[in-house]
Amino acid sequence: MTKYCLTVTCPSKRGIVAAISTFLAEQGCNIIDSSQFDDMEMDLFFMRVGFISQEGVNQAELTERLAATAQDFGMDYAFHDENVKMKVVIMVSRFGHCLNDLLYRVKIGALPVDIVGVISNHMDYQKVVVNQDIPFHCIKVTKENKPVAEAMIMKVVEEAGAELIVLARYMQVLSDDMCRKMSGKIINIHHSFLPSFKGANPYKQAYERGVKLIGATSHYVTTDLDEGPIIEQDTVRVTHAQSASDYVSLGRDVEAQVLARAIHAHAHRRVLLNGNKTIVFPASPGSYSSERMG
Repeated sequence: MTKYCLTVTCPSKRGIVAAISTFLAEQGCNIIDSSQFDDMEMDLFFMRVGFISQEGVNQAELTERLAATAQDFGMDYAFHDENVKMKVVIMVSRFGHCLNDLLYRVKIGALPVDIVGVISNHMDYQKVVVNQDIPFHCIKVTKENKPVAEAMIMKVVEEAGAELIVLARYMQVLSDDMCRKMSGKIINIHHSFLPSFKGANPYKQAYERGVKLIGATSHYVTTDLDEGPIIEQDTVRVTHAQSASDYVSLGRDVEAQVLARAIHAHAHRRVLLNGNKTIVFPASPGSYSSERMG
């Protein structure tokens, strides 16, 4: 029996849940978890359903057979095989804490993704990456060669079949063209609790303002710098006794955790876009278990 999930976005209308559950039952599928949200202000409905195909109906058949119902309700929908790991390319510069955290989580099976490549504008983490049998690509970026460099980056992404780009403290601003082309498929970790303290040195800004909470924000990348739909955030408490460098060290742990949680949610198809916001559904039972516990 294959486990699938169905994601749905459509105008809010009576009978959507009944139509979906009836359809799945008729296809010999058993629903094992379901989440839904009705945005009354936007008049939009969002749903994620996890289910098991008990009579062998496959993904292509499900997609085709739901088409008529989807048309009736104006659904934007997709079926996903939960046994197939999402292919991901990670991009990093010279801060490696998020990269190393993701490599470890993937190694023990705590993140359901397949890292098909790491791209950097520096050589610092080449050995770390290739020692795990992951292709490493050093692509230097300057003001003069940026269009060529981004073309090289996209070639790596496309040839690897990557469905997601993760900016694990990649310190180059992506072009508007690349952001548009990969809309909803690039996740960034920002070392600040957005929307406060934007820019290059948010920890220094936070320190100078004497904040008592610092944090990190993971969001989708858009053409508006650090303004993309937020997926995950978290904070850590600080006091007057901490220095600006303490803020940085404490912030690194939060960044790694927040980025990992955002990728986990995206890879499990739990994040649905709602304009400049996101709907993030709860994790399905068992989705946090890993192959190597302890």
